[in-house]
Amino acid sequence: MHRKISGVVLLDKSLGISSNQAVQKAKRIFSAAKCGHTGTLDPMATGLLPLCLGEATKFSSVLLTASKTYETTLKLGYLSTTGDVEGEIRSLLTQTARPALTHCENVLGQFIGQIQQIPPMYSALKYQGKPLYAYARKGTEIERAARSVHIHEIRIETLLDDELTLSIRCGTGTYIRTLAEDIGKALGYGGAYLLQLRRTAIDNFAVSQAQTLAMLNETAIDQLDHSVLPIDCLLQKYPAITLSEIDARHIVQGRIIKHSSSNKVTLTQSTVRLYTDRQHLLGLGEMMPDRSIVAKRLLSTSEIQGTAS
Repeated sequence: MHRKISGVVLLDKSLGISSNQAVQKAKRIFSAAKCGHTGTLDPMATGLLPLCLGEATKFSSVLLTASKTYETTLKLGYLSTTGDVEGEIRSLLTQTARPALTHCENVLGQFIGQIQQIPPMYSALKYQGKPLYAYARKGTEIERAARSVHIHEIRIETLLDDELTLSIRCGTGTYIRTLAEDIGKALGYGGAYLLQLRRTAIDNFAVSQAQTLAMLNETAIDQLDHSVLPIDCLLQKYPAITLSEIDARHIVQGRIIKHSSSNKVTLTQSTVRLYTDRQHLLGLGEMMPDRSIVAKRLLSTSEIQGTAS
């Protein structure tokens, strides 16, 4: 039986399950009517997977464009058909000497900033209505255009023989498998593949804050909701505006309201967080050039406590 619950759960996804499987398991644990994730992690990847319960699913796309941090180990001098341990591995028989740490640091510097990537065949990008991995599994290669991605930081964690462990903070759309292969080539090894991949952060959320499905399963039902964060934890990048009782009522009814000068908010963007005078979240609004506000995405009226109907 479903219950009324909305908010965000920070999940530390374990190895071997898909993001969708994690969603379904969490949905059952919380007895939630709706549950969704904020950006897929492949089964071979572990780490941070924020889940949205109930009304929070309306804002799950907010984190899709957020910067993400990964920890990954590269196996240098080898290639995988999938870019990771799950594919067919072949040795490139290139140089076998361990790379010098200073050489690695110099090469990695070339990947910082805006770079071009060709998406891998084993990806969910669509071609003629089908994901690329569907073609890859049949041995068909599809020509892909390079795309621009942003790498904020690459830090070496360890270097042991031909295994290089990195911490990578990157922008949306970055394929770590492709980056690993390109780094392997730039280091003179012809390529590399991922031995492991772990997402450690998304925006301001860290995996240290997250819980595994096993931990949630073992939590008493009366304590379970303590792990649910409020919906507006997803929306902190937007300026907050508190509305009067009448303005809150009008925005919920779909009317355009005029922004009160009593709200001392310096707006650097048009999207704003809207609250009632009791500090209950209404949702997101759009600030127009004339300072009027229109509803953009609101919680259902049953979720908005303290708002007059």
